[in-house]
Amino acid sequence: MTAPPRPRLVVYTRAGCHACDEMIAELSRRLAGRAVGVEIRDVDADPETRRRYGLKVPVLTIDGQPACSGRLDEDALDGLP
Repeated sequence: MTAPPRPRLVVYTRAGCHACDEMIAELSRRLAGRAVGVEIRDVDADPETRRRYGLKVPVLTIDGQPACSGRLDEDALDGLP
């Protein structure tokens, strides 16, 4: 039996964003010991991403779908391994 694929978590952030730093720190605490990693992406590195999320950072996506923005919604983490 194969293991289910690991969810892909991405936080879109930008330099100097205090709320972004808080979300990343909270995610690190909540996901400690779990088999889930988090990718951090600079929203300003790509024009399309900046257009989509630029005013909403931080944004957490799970498997490419927006899960929460501004603050971490712990309910978004339900069901993660």
